[in-house]
Amino acid sequence: MQAEVDGGRRPGASSAELAELKRLKAENKRLREDVEVLKAATSFFVGELDPRNR
Repeated sequence: MQAEVDGGRRPGASSAELAELKRLKAENKRLREDVEVLKAATSFFVGELDPRNR
């Protein structure tokens, strides 16, 4: 079936499109994790730099 899609004889996502989607989903996951780390670091450093904490 996938060979038919890749050959244009059947509608659907090609193998190349599916591979790209998988790559993008993995990249999106890594970026979301990076954002969470940066949020945590920001909260930490804001607390460290707050003059009321000295």
